[in-house]
Amino acid sequence: MTSISPDLQATVLCEDVRTEASGQQTLVGVIGAIPAPSLPIGFFKLCLWTRWCGGTGNFTQKSLILGCDDDQPIAQSEVKFVLPELNAHATNVHIFGGVQFQKHGVYHVEIQIDGQLRTRFPLPVVPLRPPAQAPEFSSGESPDDVPD
Repeated sequence: MTSISPDLQATVLCEDVRTEASGQQTLVGVIGAIPAPSLPIGFFKLCLWTRWCGGTGNFTQKSLILGCDDDQPIAQSEVKFVLPELNAHATNVHIFGGVQFQKHGVYHVEIQIDGQLRTRFPLPVVPLRPPAQAPEFSSGESPDDVPD
């Protein structure tokens, strides 16, 4: 059987992936950036959900979270999957346990298939800004009393 490299249809970094009674998956806590009130900040679990289609054959997906300074992996996972026909799809969930981000900066998530990079996207770890405080009013004064 000739192998045809599949297309990466979607990838989402999130806090959890739950499988419902119907077999459908629910992605919980989709992550685009990590607000860090203090450092290091750690996660008991991070999940990387991927879906592949349009290919045939046996494949190995390797997923990595790379450090912000040196592109060395701080977490990685590997899974083998099969696409028996072009109309098939494969959904993979990589679970990264005990991931710690030591400093603020832009980390990267990479997805490879059979050793070839298929996508790389930024994962910023940013300082958490305290919420702006509302102005304080003396007793008897209300926000309506303040001139514009």
